[in-house]
Amino acid sequence: MTHVTVWQERSGTDRVVLVHGTMTWGTECFAGQRPLAADHRLELMDRRGFGGAPDTERSDYEVDAADLLALLDTPAHLVGHSYGTGAVMLAAAERPAAVRSLTLVEPSGFATAEHQVPEVAAALGRFRAAFGAAREPMDPEEYLRRSTEEYGLPMPELTPRRLRATASAMAERVVWEAVLPLEPLAAGGYPKLVVNGDWSSASPEYRAFSGEAFLAFGVFLAERIGGRRVLVPGTDHSPHQDRPQEFNRLLGRFWAGCPAE
Repeated sequence: MTHVTVWQERSGTDRVVLVHGTMTWGTECFAGQRPLAADHRLELMDRRGFGGAPDTERSDYEVDAADLLALLDTPAHLVGHSYGTGAVMLAAAERPAAVRSLTLVEPSGFATAEHQVPEVAAALGRFRAAFGAAREPMDPEEYLRRSTEEYGLPMPELTPRRLRATASAMAERVVWEAVLPLEPLAAGGYPKLVVNGDWSSASPEYRAFSGEAFLAFGVFLAERIGGRRVLVPGTDHSPHQDRPQEFNRLLGRFWAGCPAE
């Protein structure tokens, strides 16, 4: 089971379900999108092991997708960031009639393009070495430090919620090994948007380790599923956090152009 936080300023507004990435939770990941609640009902899903959701032995994007599908009793715009895009895409492929639009922010599922995109294949080798089953044992604090400071990112405050999210991330089924259902996604009649940072704000180490692969995968995915791809300048892996106003304007325009329910 999952946990959902609702942000809504008035009744009768369109549903939007947002699914966060790893080492975070719904209200933190999408804090910058709260102004969109003026015109939409935002439902922020906490994946199992994160935020207000119950503990789990192993977080899994397929389980997340099942949890998301259980929420879709009526159609909704779907938004996923990073790890959360795995659940969003699997759910959209499974039940396209429940999807009003699909927004994928810095999507993962790199194994889908391993044999087509050289940048992705190279990144998978790095990810498997650094974060795969063969990684050296470490506690959540050390894992968080290696995931941030080594790539020029700030070390977050070590709160109990942060350490729990990091421990869940350490045990989760890695989403970069997901093979995505491209054909059902392409066949879905809903509008699709793929959003990447342009990675100009990232350190050279961070961009080389993962940024080039996210950029290349965004192009690949948008082409394969028939989506529009947009770069948010001056951002890297979290464009919705780095430039929330610009990102929110982008989403608002995108949703406004979607067919009425």
